[in-house]
Amino acid sequence: MIKLIRSGVYYTGGKIVKESQAFLREEQKKQAIRSTISHRILSAHNHGDEENLKIKFDAIASHDITYVGIIQTAKASGLEKFPLPYTLTNCHNSLCAVGGTINEDDHVFGLSAAKKYGADYVPAHLAVIHQYMRECGAKCGAMILGSDSHTRYGALGTMAIGEGGPELVKQILNQTYDVRRPAVIAVYLKGKLRKGVGPQDVALALVKATFKKEFVKNKILEFVGPGIHNLSMDYRNGIDVMTTETACLSSVWETDEKTKEYYEIHGRAGDYQELKAGDPAYYDGAVVIDLSRVEPMIALPFHPSNAYTNRQFMAHTRANMEKVEEQGRKLKGDDSFTLTDKIMPDGRVKVDQGIIAGCAGGMYENIAEAYEILKGKNIGSDEFALSVYPSSQPVFKGLVDNGYIGGLMESGAIVKTAFCGPCFGAGDVPANNGLSIRHTTRNFENREGSKPANGQLAAVALMDARSIAATAANGGYLTSALDVSYTKRLKKYTFDANIYQNRVYHGALCPKAQEKLVYGPNIADWPEQIALGDNLLMRMASVLTDPVTTTDELIPSGETSSYRSNPMKLASFALSRKDPAYVGRAQAIQKEEAQRRETGKLPDEVLAALGSLKIGENTVYGSCVVAVKPGDGSAREQAASCQRVLGGVANIAREYATKRYRSNLINWGMLPFLCEKETFAVGDYVYIEGIREAVESGAEKVMAKHVSNGKVKDVVLTLGALTPDERKIILAGCLINFNKNKAKA
Repeated sequence: MIKLIRSGVYYTGGKIVKESQAFLREEQKKQAIRSTISHRILSAHNHGDEENLKIKFDAIASHDITYVGIIQTAKASGLEKFPLPYTLTNCHNSLCAVGGTINEDDHVFGLSAAKKYGADYVPAHLAVIHQYMRECGAKCGAMILGSDSHTRYGALGTMAIGEGGPELVKQILNQTYDVRRPAVIAVYLKGKLRKGVGPQDVALALVKATFKKEFVKNKILEFVGPGIHNLSMDYRNGIDVMTTETACLSSVWETDEKTKEYYEIHGRAGDYQELKAGDPAYYDGAVVIDLSRVEPMIALPFHPSNAYTNRQFMAHTRANMEKVEEQGRKLKGDDSFTLTDKIMPDGRVKVDQGIIAGCAGGMYENIAEAYEILKGKNIGSDEFALSVYPSSQPVFKGLVDNGYIGGLMESGAIVKTAFCGPCFGAGDVPANNGLSIRHTTRNFENREGSKPANGQLAAVALMDARSIAATAANGGYLTSALDVSYTKRLKKYTFDANIYQNRVYHGALCPKAQEKLVYGPNIADWPEQIALGDNLLMRMASVLTDPVTTTDELIPSGETSSYRSNPMKLASFALSRKDPAYVGRAQAIQKEEAQRRETGKLPDEVLAALGSLKIGENTVYGSCVVAVKPGDGSAREQAASCQRVLGGVANIAREYATKRYRSNLINWGMLPFLCEKETFAVGDYVYIEGIREAVESGAEKVMAKHVSNGKVKDVVLTLGALTPDERKIILAGCLINFNKNKAKA
């Protein structure tokens, strides 16, 4: 089904040829490297040298979990107006928080900012961020930066990257996105999908093949090959958005007549251009996917890469469920979590809930085909429930006009408005021990909204809309779409532009300086951060030993995001589901640092713990989180900023799961240390003499003293490659301070 080629390859004559078999001269290879679509797009947006890219994007986009913090940061850094098109959407917390109207306050703030600084503003329930950007923002050959990890519009010829909010702030302040030129991997598609196999099936197979091997980590995926032409645009978009789960940096696809038609349908024919890789084009590796061999897939809890074909899963159901069950019990801390109880005496698996939603699942064709599978059937009146969330109001209307919505309602499905809730734990949260199957983007631990600390845990398995519909038609018994008979006949989709024209605030690049920002009572400024001292003392506030730590674990999603606009309130939830004692420990260290700043010396109890270790003057003291591989998942900066506002000064890791998490640490003035061998424990201290000088000089390695139970030993910490600006940001204490310093200079 999928083959990985780890050596360099050429794409020539419509085929993939290994570099060792091509016999091209070095000059030909250099030209072939420049012949990829990725290279051409990156070069057109680069303001640096060939290897150290400084990218300026054509547009940026944020949703309501992130835009308040971004605008507040930019404002503190000297914002006067948005210099490039900026789209603000409201698709993550579109419901009021319990006990107040926190979320709507943020929406009002967003609209006032769009007016004042010049942005487009998409009201709640109108569209999820990525569907809106597909419909109205993407452009062939363009680059878009979004403050959401699933910012992917590659199928529309747009190279899009999801990063933390501070990277958008840099674009707003006319700075650049700095990155070493990424490797480019060809994703070669051939063959044609069978009826019943959907885009999520292809995506999960791709994630399964690449994620754990880190085959495409921080690289660009470039989709080529004859199989592209056998995929509709909804299928391409559905595969493309899930490339985030491979840990790649971005993606782009060859474009064709179907791409052109998509732009025409949406009234933007002028934004289309043909994008083709040159012949030959050189890639640093390849993923070869035979679409004809892709089967319906299921990604078991608690990661999209935990994927099997439905056939493989059903052949070893109990063993697979027991493995996940054991993991869930460790999360919950007792034996009450069950999954094997979903296995019926006849071997079938009974699930509790089905969801088709968001930027991955809520597209027209997914929902229309789900209708065709459910037509003339019903989901029954037992525990199983099915919810469908079209990804935008235009998609919703298209489905209504063609009779699909009425049919789904008749089958027992509940149809809701555009909302990312099922994707991040704020909508359709399953019951304790519930198993939900979802065509959404992620199924991380507790991402569906359960609360293990309160004795509640549910689980999500990812599947394609077609197999979810087949399961629904079978009363909730897990069923592959290949095992049901239906007619695939899709009525033509018509995009109604009036829906957006009559409701979206179109203010991009049209600032109204006289407008006032409207602050709700929960919208707070970022607390002031201090510059890096000459020396650094850090105490371990949390030590995480899991192979991978997601951003959902560092700061839970779901209802906690209600406090996204109040840094200190949000920070109180940091690591709450992973290490509930972390916040208390970090606050205690922060209190001790406040005493040091007031008195000029560290508390006696800290000095006593350090024993004979001599601490130099101008030593900043703060907390540190230790993890094996932190930062998988969301781009939201809160995973780092919550640590920072609690006095965090660094992370120590074996490696960082994503570039975006490491960038978030840096932009919040935290040191992204690496340490391969040393073992740390909660309460340990690490002292680094001359840290400021080391960062200033460009040192990649620093010598440190590790204090554990009164014993002191030397340890080497690595910073890795940092750009000159990244070093200045760390020295300044955060991006806000860096920009304030620039303004003073």
